[in-house]
Amino acid sequence: MTGKDAFTDEEWEAIAEGPPIAGFVVLTAEHGGSFRESFALAKAYAEARQQQGESEVLDAIVAEKPKVDRHRYGTPEKLQTDGVERLRQAVGALEAKGTPDDVQTYQRFVLDLGRRVAEAHKEHGHPISPSEQEALDTIAAALGAQAAS
Repeated sequence: MTGKDAFTDEEWEAIAEGPPIAGFVVLTAEHGGSFRESFALAKAYAEARQQQGESEVLDAIVAEKPKVDRHRYGTPEKLQTDGVERLRQAVGALEAKGTPDDVQTYQRFVLDLGRRVAEAHKEHGHPISPSEQEALDTIAAALGAQAAS
């Protein structure tokens, strides 16, 4: 397993910002439900804290409060492009310096968090709206993972 100290400050910042960025990408994909969706993001972190030990990288991520300046991107469109690029940087750093298990655990956590945010508020009677599924697919592609439909 790889620890936080294996990464540069810039790499670690991208890795740590990845999960909340994914949450915001999903949250901004559809209007409504932002309170429930924000709560789902926080709950995913709390639950991951209770399951420590699976990955040093994940343990270090969830040990801190999720933080990302969501206003840094300015618009949902900029979040979709620059935020998703930040996810690519994070997984690239993990692939370069982490273990395959670190990469897989990170991908799973980020995608699970995104899915939980999407499912936190039903849109038009559906657990996940088409625009939220599109956001999840975009996140999965950036991570080099498969999104479950």
